[in-house]
This record gives sequence, C-alpha cells and structure tokens, in this order.
Amino acid sequence: MRLFQHACPACAAGDSLDCPKDTGGLTRRGLLGAAIGLGFAAMPEEAVAQRLGNSGTRAISIRRAQTGESFQGVYWRDGRYDREALQRLDLVLRDPGMDEATPMDPRLFDVLVTVQRALDSTDTWEVISGYRAPETNAARARSSRRVSRASLHMSGMACDSRLPGRNSLGIARVAADMQTGGVGLYRRDGFVHLDCGPARRW
Repeated sequence: MRLFQHACPACAAGDSLDCPKDTGGLTRRGLLGAAIGLGFAAMPEEAVAQRLGNSGTRAISIRRAQTGESFQGVYWRDGRYDREALQRLDLVLRDPGMDEATPMDPRLFDVLVTVQRALDSTDTWEVISGYRAPETNAARARSSRRVSRASLHMSGMACDSRLPGRNSLGIARVAADMQTGGVGLYRRDGFVHLDCGPARRW
C-alpha cells in the first residue's frame, strides 16, 4: 500500500487543534493535497467546537463499503486527537482501488460525530468514498460533472457516507442547518457528502 504524504490542513493552517500528524516529507502529490487543503482550511470550526467541547472523549464507528474494514472506538481524548486511532482511520478510508492512504483531516471525524449526535444516532457510518488518489478523482470527474476536479476527497477532508435507517435527505438537512462544513446530497445514490471545508451545500 502507498502512503500519500501531505501536510495536514489542520496543522498547516496554524490553528490550535494540536493535530498529531507528521507533516514532513512532501511529495509532488503531497504538495497538491496541501494546496487543496489550505485553500479550504477555513472551516466554521466554532459550530463544531460548541457542540463537541474540549473535554471528555469523542468516538466514532465507521465501516468501509468496498472492503468491509471498520473502525470503532475513541479518536479524541484528554483534549487531543489519538494518533494511533487516526492512523487506523486513515487505512479504513484509503483509496481501495489504488491501495493508497493519506492522513485524513481529523476535523472530518468531528463533523461526522457532530451530525450523528444531532440525529441522535449511534449507528455505524457506512463510507462509500473517503480519500481519493488524484488519478481516481480525475477518472470520476471525467465520467460525472458532479465530481469536482479539486475535490476535498484528495486532501483527506471529505467522505461520502450513509447511516442505516436514515434517509440521505434527512442527514443532509441536519448537516446543512448546523453549518459544520460542506454538504452534498446524492439522493438517487442514497448517500451524503460531508466535508470539513467551508459551509456550503449542493
């Protein structure tokens, strides 16, 4: 498996997230991911912070649709992200077609948890698309006008997912009302795009 190294947007933005990611050793791909991430680093974090707070723990349950791999556990404790948990999440959300992983922006998991709490759900997120290698995203953009050529999937800041027993429209409405990041409704396919970029909807 290849590891796509790039600067975590949380760290590169110089905020106070205390992100544990290693930002060294940028490759050509890494520079692409970092540039995309920096361009969208201004997430409305206050909306998430107010709901999650800085104490206690944050836990998430995720299952990858294509591989069946999953993560269930705490990714934040004692006021900081858990490095080992984030590394495990990176693997689950990797690009399965390219077998390539990247450090996911931990703020994405905060968005998922915030939306899930608002829905009063404890179910497992089923992720259809997490990180996308540039080649994968380019191929999808050629086949669909709904796929951005500068997708936040390439910088580990987005995922397409669904929750069992919840319709995609309901999830999208809650997420959009909370202004926690980008929200895209793919009703026909039964999933919602969520990201930790600027608040917007489509």
